[in-house]
Amino acid sequence: MNFLPRLSGLSGLTFLAGLALAALLTLTAPAAHAQAFSDYIENKVVDLLVRNQAFTPPATTYVALATGACADTGITGEVSGNGYARVAVASALANWAGTQGAGTTAASTGTGGQTSNNATITFAVPSGSWGTVATWALFDAASAGNLLLCAALTANQTISTGNTVSFAAGALTLTVQ
Repeated sequence: MNFLPRLSGLSGLTFLAGLALAALLTLTAPAAHAQAFSDYIENKVVDLLVRNQAFTPPATTYVALATGACADTGITGEVSGNGYARVAVASALANWAGTQGAGTTAASTGTGGQTSNNATITFAVPSGSWGTVATWALFDAASAGNLLLCAALTANQTISTGNTVSFAAGALTLTVQ
């Protein structure tokens, strides 16, 4: 089963392309999709931009799934057990498209402020129920760690034993406006 979420209208540059302007723009969510940078990232951007505090983005981000909602401080009901683990995606030009178009691997030169995953992101096959997944998120660690951003799926998905759980290439779309 493929998830097809769309994360759009994030404040500033996408987290994966850079955070420098994130605190300067307003978050606008499409209808029925709660989404946001976390308080953690918002604070890091403010400190970086106007307080001259260093911030090193993570070399790897981890895609997570949850049965509950997003909040600026975390997600509710991250899936656990039955073979679940966050999926690591290196923060690299090859893994996230440049703003000039889906599938591109050069530094961003586009004008639309959009990036997406360049390859399918696949979770381990569930050995039992993961429940009804409603939210996806990016963290800076394989477990615990800091929430970076989160979004509601376009449609909740019930995950059962043996399902293939993946985001197709281009399905995790981040748009900065």
